Amino acid sequence: METALQKVQAAEDAWNTRDPERVALAYTIDTEWRNRTEFINGREEVVAFLKRKWAKELDYKLKKELWGFRENRMAVRFEYEWHDDSSNWYRSYGNELWEFDEDGYMRKRYASINDLPIKESDRKL
Repeated sequence: METALQKVQAAEDAWNTRDPERVALAYTIDTEWRNRTEFINGREEVVAFLKRKWAKELDYKLKKELWGFRENRMAVRFEYEWHDDSSNWYRSYGNELWEFDEDGYMRKRYASINDLPIKESDRKL
C-alpha cells in the first residue's frame, strides 16, 4: 500500500510540473499508452504527446487517487483542470490502468478521459 501511494503521488507531482522530459522518465523506453483514442509507443512519443497536450491544456492542474492495486498493476482515478487559448475552462475526469516492469518503471498506461466544461469560478484545483 505504501509503495502504491508513493507511485501515485510521484506521478501527480511529475505531471503537475508539465515537463514532458521529466514525466517520460517514469516510463519504460518501450512504454505503451492509450490516451483517449490515441496510441503512443515509447518515451519519445510520450514526450511529443505531452508537449502537444500542454500546449493546448493551459494552466493544467492534476489530482490523482489510488483506486486499487495488485502485484505489478494499479488502478488510478484522476481529475484535472485546464483552459484553452480562448479561456474556456474544463475539468477532465478519468481512470488509468498502470502496469510496471520489474524495475518499477511504468510499462503500460491506459487512460479513459471525459471533459466537462466549467466556469472559471467553479474550479476546485
